[in-house]
Amino acid sequence: MTPDTLPKPRKSPVQARSAATVEAILEAAARILESEGLDGYTTNAIAKRAGVSVGSLYQYFPNKDAITAALVLSDSELMATRMQEVRASYTARPIRECIDALIDVAVCHQFDRPMLARLIDLEEHRLGQDFGLKAAKQKIVMVVRNLLESSEIDLPFDLDTTTQDVFALAHGITDAAGLNGETDRAHLNARIRHAVLSYLGLPTS
Repeated sequence: MTPDTLPKPRKSPVQARSAATVEAILEAAARILESEGLDGYTTNAIAKRAGVSVGSLYQYFPNKDAITAALVLSDSELMATRMQEVRASYTARPIRECIDALIDVAVCHQFDRPMLARLIDLEEHRLGQDFGLKAAKQKIVMVVRNLLESSEIDLPFDLDTTTQDVFALAHGITDAAGLNGETDRAHLNARIRHAVLSYLGLPTS
């Protein structure tokens, strides 16, 4: 499916009841992906798991891909929020402590629901990035940029290049671990930390 044809949600939930319905649909979709994978992932199955009619589901999402796009976006926005919270709480702490905390967030996010994270990564690449995902990821990039900008370390390259490289290192290693089905959280954490600190010229131990 090309970016120009990716379906968007039919309407955004405004009232609390509508928001709860959308949340139930997305959580049902997530649970089906976790338990049955893509084979059991249908609008009928999602509606049944969410406890809503298919007609109600279609009021918000025109088809399965629109649900998937919303699920991918919600996952990325949750990650961004957690990253922003960590950054805010580590404002006066040394950069290495903040880096460690941010990596912990990323690794925990990957391993909290590993099957879901793996399938979301696959679906993200299939759908493209035309449904708000780029903006959500940019929030994470800005957390990294803010951290580097406020630090007193000598960056290996200009601020924007270093920011993008650090994000790419951490994101790439995390995604690859998820797609490979890795289960060793501590090992993944150590590898990301080593890659990021080494790139920045900081001690790794």
